[in-house]
Amino acid sequence: QVQLVESGGGLVQAGGSLRLSCAASGRTFSSYAMGWFRQAPGKEREFVASITWNGRMTYYADFAKGRFTFSRDDAKNTVYLQMNSLKPEDTAVYYCAAGRLAASEPGEYRYWGQGTQVTVSS
Repeated sequence: QVQLVESGGGLVQAGGSLRLSCAASGRTFSSYAMGWFRQAPGKEREFVASITWNGRMTYYADFAKGRFTFSRDDAKNTVYLQMNSLKPEDTAVYYCAAGRLAASEPGEYRYWGQGTQVTVSS
């Protein structure tokens, strides 16, 4: 079992940066791929980025490429999403998730955090 808690969200001006953290607990964290997803009001949950269980491969949605960086630190049981050059359309609740594969489909992830709000003002 894996428990996930996101943090680091907040209010930032367009062009600014935030680093989201997802702290994990559970005996098998290092064996799980991780994903970041986001959901704005009235929108479907969408894929942001994912990372393989060993941290060797990362995958990004088109809107995230060149702006967002996904990393993991298994020693701290934590994954991070560094977000730069933020845009108002990045405003959403951001969720981290754990699963067996670094997939882009939410349904592939077994465990989810409660989310952290990111608001980008313009």
